Amino acid sequence: MRFEFRKKKIPILLLSAILASSLALIGCASAPPPAAASSPEKDRAKALVQGGLDAGQAGQTAPAGAAAQAATGGSGATADNSAAAAPSEAPAATAATPAPQGQLSPAEATFLQNYLNRLNYMVFYNDKAQVDPKYARIAVSQANRWLIEKMGISVIDFDQIVKNKQDQAAAWQAETGGSIDIIQFLAQKFNADVYVELDFSITQGGKDGAYTASAQGSMKIYETSTATLLGSIAFSGQPAFSPSSLDAASSNAIAAAVWMLMPKVTEQTKALLANSLQRGIRYELILQKTPDSRVVSNFRRALAHSVREVEQVSYSPGETRLNVYAFLPGDKIEDAVYSAATQAGLRDINLVYQRGRSYTFDTGS
Repeated sequence: MRFEFRKKKIPILLLSAILASSLALIGCASAPPPAAASSPEKDRAKALVQGGLDAGQAGQTAPAGAAAQAATGGSGATADNSAAAAPSEAPAATAATPAPQGQLSPAEATFLQNYLNRLNYMVFYNDKAQVDPKYARIAVSQANRWLIEKMGISVIDFDQIVKNKQDQAAAWQAETGGSIDIIQFLAQKFNADVYVELDFSITQGGKDGAYTASAQGSMKIYETSTATLLGSIAFSGQPAFSPSSLDAASSNAIAAAVWMLMPKVTEQTKALLANSLQRGIRYELILQKTPDSRVVSNFRRALAHSVREVEQVSYSPGETRLNVYAFLPGDKIEDAVYSAATQAGLRDINLVYQRGRSYTFDTGS
């Protein structure tokens, strides 16, 4: 008996269908979505909003060894721009860029960039706003804390400003006649390049064991020497929670909003100042006793050789005011004044007092 074995052939169409089905099953498996981006500022704000961190605690966002003592800092310009951003949603402001190299010498461009990187800030609250001073203190303290921990710069603390508002009231009237706000006067005294004014209100709610609060307002950025409004960032913070009290929820809401907003404030400040400093940093010169206008003219022309621009604001036999623009530190401006005064015949000129970038000289005439 003979047996015959025949190999069965799988139809090509059936084989193609099996292969397509396998590929479809493989395609169903996909990589998990990437983890959401985070940042120390967002982590700290989230902890404050959820009531898991008190406004006075450092949490895990503060780098080790970041403690710094409050102190006066040291070293202005114009432009009026504004931007609004909620602290948890708005993107960070564009980083500052120096003026085009074609307009500035390499030395001037380097000076400008270094100046922007070393800006000194004074933060205070709008004392005309109806806000509890204890919440104002928390807001200013959190802003200062961010400047210390994240930028490593010295600050002027809340109590120091309050004390100087009282102690310097007489000097403010004598030197300015009330022509400028006392906060601007103090910012100049402390050699702040910019001062930031906090203006906010608090909305409270909730009940026993589940208290809520949210902060709304703005941060206004002023250039110190002219008090020009550089920009304003509005915010409306997310509700913060606390199981203990409305006061704790309010404190956390303020701290979270300020902590999220400060990076935008500092970046916007750099960008706006970079745009407004095309002529140079502005210094104010006040010359007392200027009876001879021709001598003042000679002084102005001589000084123009050492700086970028000299602008005469006013003249009288008793006083002449000049604005000087230069990419130079204050001590170099003072040296340039003495040199120009010697060339103009004002050999007895001397510095009476300095406040920020405002210099008052007695010509000795």
